[in-house]
Amino acid sequence: MAKTPVRTRRSGSQLSPEAIIEASLRIAARGGEDAFTVRRLGEELGADPTAIYRHFRDKDELLLSVADRVYGEVLEGVPGGLGWKDRLRALARESLRVGLKYPAVASITASRTTRRINEFRIVELILGVVTEAGLDGADAALYYRVVADALLSYVGQSAAYVLFAPEIRAGDESAWVREYRTVDPERFPVITRLGTELAEVSSEAVYDVRVEALIAAIEARAASLPEDAARA
Repeated sequence: MAKTPVRTRRSGSQLSPEAIIEASLRIAARGGEDAFTVRRLGEELGADPTAIYRHFRDKDELLLSVADRVYGEVLEGVPGGLGWKDRLRALARESLRVGLKYPAVASITASRTTRRINEFRIVELILGVVTEAGLDGADAALYYRVVADALLSYVGQSAAYVLFAPEIRAGDESAWVREYRTVDPERFPVITRLGTELAEVSSEAVYDVRVEALIAAIEARAASLPEDAARA
């Protein structure tokens, strides 16, 4: 009978920041919410949990480093050579895909700033999008924030939802064909009239409309500027 291999525990000197980040991502990709606990990381790495702190000052530094790695994966999925609208669409698509791949990371970091290289690259990308569309100065800064916050909020919300227990998600998702179909039609006539349509709306369609609304808002603002401002 074959023996189960014994996992030896490694010392902190045998670990590296890279190995710890990769371990956090593996846990996050399995849907684990404990990707940033030293106990769980120690188990994943076969190392003394306290060894994590030889490479990261604290849990928050690890969290931001992992988040920035995730941003790098997002950027890898955005092809070069696209016009500004398609760059924004690609960034939105990859942000959601990668966020749902690592929901524990995306849900926690949606309201954080990593202050690291891949975050800077995403900021540069979005600023490039809005300036190519014709915005500059305060308008470019404002619409960068509008785009970034809109994507982060939707991805973070979607990632947090994935982490709920399946039975909770099933209850929420069935509400449109159960509770919303049985509301009092006199008190809620519009819900009653549009009940079928409400049940048919998909999360993908909602996200697509959000992204296209961002594009339309950027175009509208650029078109409203005086010609000399647009040329500047």
